[in-house]
Amino acid sequence: MAETLVAKTAKTKKESFSYSAPKAGSVHLAGNFTEWDKHPIKMRKQKDGTWKADVALAPGEYEYRFLVDGEWRDDETCPVRRPNAFGGQNCIREVK
Repeated sequence: MAETLVAKTAKTKKESFSYSAPKAGSVHLAGNFTEWDKHPIKMRKQKDGTWKADVALAPGEYEYRFLVDGEWRDDETCPVRRPNAFGGQNCIREVK
């Protein structure tokens, strides 16, 4: 309930996420803002093979990764990362 209240009262900003995977059948965005794999965001494939999604996020720091054909993948363009409990790294997006 507290998260819903924050989402409704905090000013959100549209954040764009993209992932290049021309041969992928599906790409989803997952992170602490989607409860990871509980509610991943389906991304849309563009003509150039890049997958894109826009997400409204309140100011703060968010961890995320991509699910490409069911496999976890990093955002290669993300310079800030944090180790996760599975031996990989989560990408960090700061929304101001």
